[in-house]
Amino acid sequence: MSTTLKPHQRELWGQPIGLYILFLTEMWERFSYYGMRALLVLYMTASTLGTDDRGAGLGWTNQEALALYGWYTMLVYVMSIPGGMIADKLIGQKKAVLLGAIVLCLGHGVLVLTDIWAFYTGLGLVILGVGLLKPNISTMVGGLYREGDIRRDKGFSIFYIGINLGSLLATIIVGLVVAEWGWHAGFGLAGVVMLLGLVNYLAGQKYLTQVGNFEPPKADDVNEISYGKLYGKLFTSSTQLVITGLLLLVSAFGWYKLGWGYGLLFVFLTAVIALLMMIYKELNTQVYKDRFMVLLLSFIMVIVFWGAFEQAGGLMNLYTESKVDRVLFGWEIPTVMFQSLNAGFIIIFATLVASVWAKRKLKGKEGSSIFKMAVGIIIMGFGFLFMVFAAMEFERSGTSSMIWLVLAYLFHTIGELCLSPVALSFITKLTPVKYASLMMGVYFAATGLGSKVAGIVGEAASDFGEYTIFLGILIFTVIIGTLFIMLLKPLKRLTHGAEDNEREMHINETEGFELADADLNN
Repeated sequence: MSTTLKPHQRELWGQPIGLYILFLTEMWERFSYYGMRALLVLYMTASTLGTDDRGAGLGWTNQEALALYGWYTMLVYVMSIPGGMIADKLIGQKKAVLLGAIVLCLGHGVLVLTDIWAFYTGLGLVILGVGLLKPNISTMVGGLYREGDIRRDKGFSIFYIGINLGSLLATIIVGLVVAEWGWHAGFGLAGVVMLLGLVNYLAGQKYLTQVGNFEPPKADDVNEISYGKLYGKLFTSSTQLVITGLLLLVSAFGWYKLGWGYGLLFVFLTAVIALLMMIYKELNTQVYKDRFMVLLLSFIMVIVFWGAFEQAGGLMNLYTESKVDRVLFGWEIPTVMFQSLNAGFIIIFATLVASVWAKRKLKGKEGSSIFKMAVGIIIMGFGFLFMVFAAMEFERSGTSSMIWLVLAYLFHTIGELCLSPVALSFITKLTPVKYASLMMGVYFAATGLGSKVAGIVGEAASDFGEYTIFLGILIFTVIIGTLFIMLLKPLKRLTHGAEDNEREMHINETEGFELADADLNN
C-alpha cells in the first residue's frame, strides 16, 4: 500500500519538514540578533568623530554602554513572557512568530538611521520582536511531535544548531561588513537577513499547518485562558496574596535602594510569580500540578546555568583580552573571535550529544530531562576548572595559554547541549497546552535573569580576583547539579511518567495523530 501524505506530514532525514522551516527562520533571526549585539557596545563606545573606517559612534563611556547592554540583553528575554501570553490568549504561536519577524525587520531597519531617536526606537522594536518570536517558535517545534516521540529531543538539538549557525555566521560576516562600510551597514545587514527569515517562514507555511494555530475559545471552552480572572482570584487566595504582598514590599525596597529600573523589574517579576501561583492553583488535576512544580524547579537550574555560562561575554571576554596569549603562528587572534568557539562546537557536537542520550535511553539507562540538565550544569562547571588553571598560570608567568580557554569553551558547550535544547523540549512535555507559550516565555525570562546574575558575578572579580570567581563558580555549579541528581527520583515521580516509554514515531504509524488526513491509495 502506498501512502500520499500532506505537506505537514512529510519527513526529511527522519524529522518533520516543518522542523527545517523553523530551523532556517530561527537561524536568520539569530544572525540578525547576534550580529547586532556584537556591534552594540563597540558602537556605543566608539568616538563621535568617526576617525576610523567604521564611522562615528555614540561616544559613551564603557560603564554607560555596559549598563544599557545589560538591560537590553535581559529585556530581550524577559519580554518573552508577554510574548507568550499574547500567543496563548490572542493570536496563537504562528501569527506571533510572523508579527515578531515583521517587527524585527522594522527595528533593524530603523537602526540603519544615524539619529539617536532611531537608536532607541530600533532597540525597542528589536526587544518587542524577539519577545514575540523566540518563545513561540520554540513552542511550535514541540508541536511537530506527538507525545512520547523520542525524536523530540533530537529535533530540538537540530533546531539548536540553527540558533548557533546564525550566531557563528554573524560573528564572522557582520564584523567584515562593518570594517568595510561602517556601523550602520552592519545594522542594515542584520535587517536584510531578518527579512530572509521572514520570507522563509512565509514560504514554508504549508509544512506548518498543524502547529501554532489559534482558535477563539468558545464560552464553555476549558482551555480558555483569562489572565484577568486569574489575577482577580488572587484576592480570594490568602496564601498567594500574602506572598505577593511581601514580594511587592521587596520591590518597593529595591526601587528605593537600587533605582527605578530595578524597581520596575522586581514589580514585573512579582506579577509573573503571582500569575504562576494562580495557574498552579487553577490546574484541575494533581498530575498537572506536580508537573508544573517540577518545571518551575527546573528553572532554578536554568538560572544557575546561564549565570555561569554568560561569563563568556563578560568576565571571560575581558580576561581573554588582557591576560591570554592569543598569538598563533605569529598572528594575534582578535578577542571577539573566541566567541565563535561556542557556536562552532555546538554545530559539531549537537547531533552527537543528542544521539548519545537517545541511545542511552533506548538501552534503559537513565536519560530523563532533569538528569541531562543536572549533568549539563556539572559539565559546564568543570569548564571553569580550566579557567582556574589559566588564572594560576597567569599568576606564575604573567600570561596564560589559550588552550585553557578553548577547553573551557568546549566543556561549556557540551554542558549547554545537555541542558538548553533539553529544557526547551522538557517544557513542551510537561506544560498544559494552553500555557505552552507562556511557560516558554518564562524559560527565556529565566535565561535573561541568568544573564543579569552573570554580570553581577563578573563585577565581583574586581574585588575578589578571577581565580576566586572561577573557582567559586566551579564549586557552586557542581553542588547544584549534584543536588538535583540526588533529588532525581522524587522529581521524576512528580512528572508522572511524562517521559516514560518514549520511542521513535514516524508518520506512517497508523495509530492516533493525523494519518487519517492522508490519502491512501491501494
